[in-house]
Amino acid sequence: MSFPDIVPQLKHALPALRGRLLANEPLAPLTWFRVGGAAQALVMPEDERDLAYLLASLPRETPVTVVGLGSNLIVRDGGVPGVVIRLGRGFNAIRSEGTRVRAGTAAPDLRVARAAQEAGIAGLAFLRGIPGAIGGALRMNGGAYGAETKDVLIEARGVDRTGTVRSYTNAEMHFSYRHCGVPDDVVFTEALFAGAPGDPATIAAEMDEITGKRETTQPVKSRTGGSTFKNPPGHKAWQLIDAAGCRGLAVGDAQVSELHCNFLINRGSASAADIENLGEEVRRRVRETSGVELEWEIKRIGVKL
Repeated sequence: MSFPDIVPQLKHALPALRGRLLANEPLAPLTWFRVGGAAQALVMPEDERDLAYLLASLPRETPVTVVGLGSNLIVRDGGVPGVVIRLGRGFNAIRSEGTRVRAGTAAPDLRVARAAQEAGIAGLAFLRGIPGAIGGALRMNGGAYGAETKDVLIEARGVDRTGTVRSYTNAEMHFSYRHCGVPDDVVFTEALFAGAPGDPATIAAEMDEITGKRETTQPVKSRTGGSTFKNPPGHKAWQLIDAAGCRGLAVGDAQVSELHCNFLINRGSASAADIENLGEEVRRRVRETSGVELEWEIKRIGVKL
């Protein structure tokens, strides 16, 4: 579907915006699933100051949605109304500060892990196993291979819906499993992580091991969205899905991965509805066979057709 063009009125409301502003911009190319509709208006702010200006100047009634690398995201086929914000080059700087690493939230987790390794900073290698950007790791308390964002974060920086820039300590993030308690309207812009002195070769070997595990146990070369469901307390989501007979299950061109059944894949021409409906069918079957209610880990945004 195509939304009414709101870009002219946004340009009027945002005369000093320096970033790009696009009308009815397709979002499918920005997601790993390669599905979904368009953003009514896509904005790519130049830097934190531009982002603060944008959020402070937008009419209060305008919906705002933030997307990152699109690695853990389903954009529904009807697209996303309002303003979609995507952070780019002005938010991807990475620098080491002693045994700490400061990273913009558009920086891929992999690049942050590599930067820490090259600087001889241990403790951040697990980020190699998270297929997203730092903003998503903050919002989801991203984790892999025995470590989570909450274990290494010192503080995060963000901009709220009024355009106010503020910092959040680790405690103020209110982290829990795959969850952050900071209000959803805060757009994170930067994170500071704590590491420890380490040997670059040893850290590189740890990252290589993580890479090997991912490539042999996950469909990393498919159009996928990462882990689909959170692990329920006391259970592994993939085991529940497998026990419910869902390995290889398909809806349209969406399929439960044969390799790792907590991953859904787009075999080529799946719609967002196919993928989401498949996920709901998996949830139904798991609920019937085990009594356990799976909770989506993949974020789903936009309008269903």
